[in-house]
Amino acid sequence: MRLIKRLDLFILKNFLTLFAGTFCISLFVVMMQFLWKYINDLVGKGLTFDIYAKFFFYAAETLVPMALPLAILLASLISFGNIGERLELLAIKAAGISLFRTLRPLIILVSLLSLGSFHFQNKIAPEAQQNLLQLLASMKMKSPELDIPERVFYDGIENINLYVERKNEDTGMLYNVIIYNMQDGVNKAHIILADSGHLETTDDKMHLLLHLWQGEQFENLQSDALQARDVPYRRETFVEKHFIIDFDTNFNMADQEEVAGSAMTKDMGKLVHDIDSMETYYDSLSTVFKADMQRSALNIPHKTRLSDYDSMAIAHMKDSVRRSLEKEEKAALARRAERSKTVPVASVNIDSIMAHVDPQQKQRIVMAALQKAGFQEMDVSYKTDVIEWGDKQIRRHWIQYWQKITMSLACLMFFFIGAPLGAIIRKGGLGFPVVVAVIIFIVYYIINTFGMKVSREGEMPVWLGMWLSTIVLAPLGVFFTVKSNNDSAVFNFDAYVNIWKRLLGIRPKRNITRKEVIIHDPDYTDMHQTLDTLITTSRQYLGTLPRSTFFGYMAYILRYWFSKREDMKAEGIMLMTEYVVEVLSNSKDRQVLKWLNGYPVMDTRSFRFYRRRRKDLRAVIKYSEKIDQYIITHILNESTK
Repeated sequence: MRLIKRLDLFILKNFLTLFAGTFCISLFVVMMQFLWKYINDLVGKGLTFDIYAKFFFYAAETLVPMALPLAILLASLISFGNIGERLELLAIKAAGISLFRTLRPLIILVSLLSLGSFHFQNKIAPEAQQNLLQLLASMKMKSPELDIPERVFYDGIENINLYVERKNEDTGMLYNVIIYNMQDGVNKAHIILADSGHLETTDDKMHLLLHLWQGEQFENLQSDALQARDVPYRRETFVEKHFIIDFDTNFNMADQEEVAGSAMTKDMGKLVHDIDSMETYYDSLSTVFKADMQRSALNIPHKTRLSDYDSMAIAHMKDSVRRSLEKEEKAALARRAERSKTVPVASVNIDSIMAHVDPQQKQRIVMAALQKAGFQEMDVSYKTDVIEWGDKQIRRHWIQYWQKITMSLACLMFFFIGAPLGAIIRKGGLGFPVVVAVIIFIVYYIINTFGMKVSREGEMPVWLGMWLSTIVLAPLGVFFTVKSNNDSAVFNFDAYVNIWKRLLGIRPKRNITRKEVIIHDPDYTDMHQTLDTLITTSRQYLGTLPRSTFFGYMAYILRYWFSKREDMKAEGIMLMTEYVVEVLSNSKDRQVLKWLNGYPVMDTRSFRFYRRRRKDLRAVIKYSEKIDQYIITHILNESTK
């Protein structure tokens, strides 16, 4: 029992030491990514140190839920990689302790971290997010510091464009100044040219004092003239002129109510309450819109009185027809006009009515109809935008609701990916484990961002979009955990390399060198007989192989599938070759060892390398003859002498 407790303390110590460092690194990385998003709102505003401190503090609070899963992934991957690299994990398994028992203290710890992350997102992060949004809104309203560039129009002052050809950094003097003052409107712009000037801020930082010397001022006067040459203007030449410009450079905190309605500033209880309220409100609003549209031109009741334009068209038609028809038709037309007052709209033939209307009246009717249709289109578009905006707000609230859950479970998910993966890889440090962790987190971030986007746009159910990253990566954690528990060599790169070499037909080359210690010398007499048998068998088998043509290759394939005797011969040749290489590798003669390296590593299990088999057999015959002849002439003859 004491051993197990010590093991738990050992595992926790290794993990917590790395977790403290990886959390700081992860938080720093996500904060840098966040900082680049709002860099334009921070630079050049003349903000004090306390404002920057508040910004980074609130940003760090809101980014803790994002940094925590990455830190757990890195810490678990590196810690178990270190344990595996130092063979400590092997010793733990040799002691009869399973991987799940080894992970038990960390599973409890990470579960507590997940619950803490959920509580943090639900209670602390919304308040920090509200403070951060309020601070960002205040920063955006803050006027920038005056840093007027040379030879560029500066528009940092509202309604004023300022051009300075040259400035003196020491004295603050501006030379060759051009000012476009549009505070009274574009049509009454004031254009000021001055040889020199000076710009300073008042003590209360609410105004700018502009001092100009030796210049002219042009001002357009209000006029109804249509042509530019007829517009009057006023020209003024001055030796010294002073202006006061409104320019508030103080930092004023924005109203908190402006950001209180954001979904990111609410806890789960508030989110559920607001979602229910918004769904009720927009359901009622859509019902009102539907009834309003039914009363409009989109759904006219079956029986109704004709509109003014229809009555006008019918009256004009009656007058035209009454003048052109015979007197006997006047009574029928009168009865038809009387019936037309209560006739359903659907039974009115608009084409026949419009055919008897004069062009001017027809144009007025068409224009009135188009105007009415345009009003209906704008009304429908407005109501559609209102309903779509409400649906988008509801989806945003649901996104924040599910994100609090998925980000908390991501801590457990990344632990069950990182810890087994570190035990499989058995590589510690900040090298390969960091690369693997970053790749996994990038995949998670991309999937999570994609799911959030399609959920926000309504292209996918919100719950499915927010759970998409968990659905994709959770099976990966289960897979790594099972493989690590079974001691499976998932990341044995040599095995994958061998598989590709076998598929591509890449064979190793022999590298036989002289041995320092030889226990048994080769029996060259026996090897002479074995080489003769190998040469004879190889020639016979080579003679049975068809030629290197298409039909020969097809015949060889058929023979390969329907006759196994040829394969048994090839297998015997391969085994005999390996026997010769193994026995003669104990030779002290360097020439024999050199020729042994010429023997190919044969593969008889595939029919794809048909031409290679012919080439291998020729090589076996060639080097067997050389070695056999060398044994006869040099080794055996010298031994007999």
